[in-house]
Amino acid sequence: MLSKTNDPSKKTWLPVAPNSDFPIQNIPFGVFLTRDDVITIGTRIGDHAIDLGALHQLGYFNGIPLTDDIFLQDTLNDFISDGHKTWRLVRNRISEIFDIANPILKENQEHRKIVLFTLDEIEMQLPVQIGDYTDFYSSKEHATNIGTMFRDPENALLPNWLHIPIGYHGRSSTIIPSDQNIRRPKGQTLPKGASKPEFGPSRMVDFELEMAFITTDANKLGEPIPIDEAEKYIFGLVMLNDWSARDIQKWEYIPLGPFMAKNFASSISPWIVTMEALEPFRVESPKQDPKPLPYLNQQGKNSFDIHLEVSITPEDGIPTTITKSNFKYMYWTMAQQLTHHTSNGCKVLSGDLMGSGTISGSTPDSYGSMLELAWQGTKPVSLQNGEKRTSIEDFDTVTFNGFCEKDGVRIGFGELKTKLLPPLGG
Repeated sequence: MLSKTNDPSKKTWLPVAPNSDFPIQNIPFGVFLTRDDVITIGTRIGDHAIDLGALHQLGYFNGIPLTDDIFLQDTLNDFISDGHKTWRLVRNRISEIFDIANPILKENQEHRKIVLFTLDEIEMQLPVQIGDYTDFYSSKEHATNIGTMFRDPENALLPNWLHIPIGYHGRSSTIIPSDQNIRRPKGQTLPKGASKPEFGPSRMVDFELEMAFITTDANKLGEPIPIDEAEKYIFGLVMLNDWSARDIQKWEYIPLGPFMAKNFASSISPWIVTMEALEPFRVESPKQDPKPLPYLNQQGKNSFDIHLEVSITPEDGIPTTITKSNFKYMYWTMAQQLTHHTSNGCKVLSGDLMGSGTISGSTPDSYGSMLELAWQGTKPVSLQNGEKRTSIEDFDTVTFNGFCEKDGVRIGFGELKTKLLPPLGG
């Protein structure tokens, strides 16, 4: 059921550019540092960040059962734990406050100075304290491409892939927000033709185009989440760049899978777009054949039409869009991922992050990693300045953009931007 916040005709008294990712229908949640060096929970409309802690203290959430400090914290975890009813009440109230016909805050200049910030006055933080991070491997096209490269093309998908959402537990301590630079990792690799490994900087740093969902407190230890209830425990989505060092990964991944090649950095976009805001953009997910086992079987429209783009900006500052993909290509849905994750009784908590896995489409211009776009280095990607890439080079900035668009409304995630710097110590 659509919320009144989804009404495409709704307008706000705040200025919003026609192509903005953040119209009044979005109302995402994030955490930012203000001009007064205060960390607060907020939302965004157009190019204005809104201090929800200040709004609450000024009485704008009266009548909604919220603790006094719910928006004065440095993470969204407690707010997320309050559940669907509270999320909806708060989003509805924000929608009312900033509606074009509501003069209460619009005409109160003193309150506006306290509540509203321009984007150059804030610094975005990680929106949640991430206790656990799981990364899935749920794009059939991506898995087929990787299997084709490294195994028999006729048997690109391993036997289990079409029956369960494959995943692994990642490292939450190195998840960072947009605009935080990362360092090229060092590790063990086995150079081509060598019989012994060497230690040094990775020569094959890669991005992975992903989305990720953030959960609320979902279950007790030992309690699985049924497939038809799984989405109730998903607060919202962010974009995820799950950085990889392909040469380190190739040497280390047998027998236990990803480790040092994946845990040096993962970047997320700082604004969490709620499931409620994304509701108008539901679409059918790809047909699943064979039919999943009953505990994973879903009906209806269970995916979302989220357009995704990746660009590389080298040191000279000229960006090149290198791929365009879509979240709707994912074979395994978020609900199936969460249901499978808890099917053995695994406990899921508020703020847990679940990555989709690399999102690739069926055509080369929709692949979600350099490994695929450059096809193991055999097809270098050309940039606008004439340079070529088979992997990410030092001082390259990788930028993700993601948005939905329908009935004249665009709901987006903003930018996810990360620059790769040389390793410490050279």
